[in-house]
Amino acid sequence: MAKITASVYTSHVPAIGAALDLGKSSEPYWQPVFKGYEYSKQWLQGSKPDVIILVFNDHATAFSMDMIPTFAIGCAASFAPADEGWGPRPVPVVQGHPELAAHMAQSVIQQDFDLTIVNKMDVDHGLTVPLSLMCGQPSVWPCAVIPFAVNVVQYPVPSGRRCFMLGQAIRRAVESFDQPLKVQIWGTGGMSHQLQGARAGLINKEFDNAFLNRLIADPEGLSDMPHIDYVREAGSEGIELVMWLVARGAMSDVAGGKGPVVKHRFYHVPASNTAVGHLILENSA
Repeated sequence: MAKITASVYTSHVPAIGAALDLGKSSEPYWQPVFKGYEYSKQWLQGSKPDVIILVFNDHATAFSMDMIPTFAIGCAASFAPADEGWGPRPVPVVQGHPELAAHMAQSVIQQDFDLTIVNKMDVDHGLTVPLSLMCGQPSVWPCAVIPFAVNVVQYPVPSGRRCFMLGQAIRRAVESFDQPLKVQIWGTGGMSHQLQGARAGLINKEFDNAFLNRLIADPEGLSDMPHIDYVREAGSEGIELVMWLVARGAMSDVAGGKGPVVKHRFYHVPASNTAVGHLILENSA
């Protein structure tokens, strides 16, 4: 059967992608950000999965006010980088895994989660920036990727508890797949940031690090945090952090296994107007 071996959590700041694409990663402002991912790139090379389930939010690129799925799974064979208004990022086309994606859709829907099945979708910085941070700038991404989009842009959005339970359903789906695949699940977005209004530029280091602590040690309790706490403490865009709970819910300890191994933890401010958080958790043997 397939097995989830690890989860990765990272911000997906669009300016990080621009810094890479424009050759600015060695500039003093950006050096501390990319240094925080040096270990991660080495770790991924040594722990390369067959498939990554990448939980992200679309930024009005594939979806719009015309159609807003709460949860959507990409089942296509490939996903092109999206044009977000200044041309597509110069990164490889994402190769999907239609067989596992279709199996996940069947399993998760039968576990009472209503998924939108997407057979054609361009993917924006929410998905490509995490891949760039973890993989660098290859000519081909090192493994297949299943995009899993969560609506955290237009209210109403799913609760942290719902996202955590979705992660559990994804783990059961993966483990019932009849091929011996090594799978990672990545939760992206955040950390604290607000892009508009009187609190534009808000960053809350104390909240962010407390969130990381609880994500490691008390994910179920963390999943009960109400939306107003995210908005008040982490800014209007801080709600993206519920996507990290999807990835955390898919880990083995949630189903009664041993606690995860913390392989890497990183936090830095600022990157553009966002706090960057990053965590790698491996399932215990």
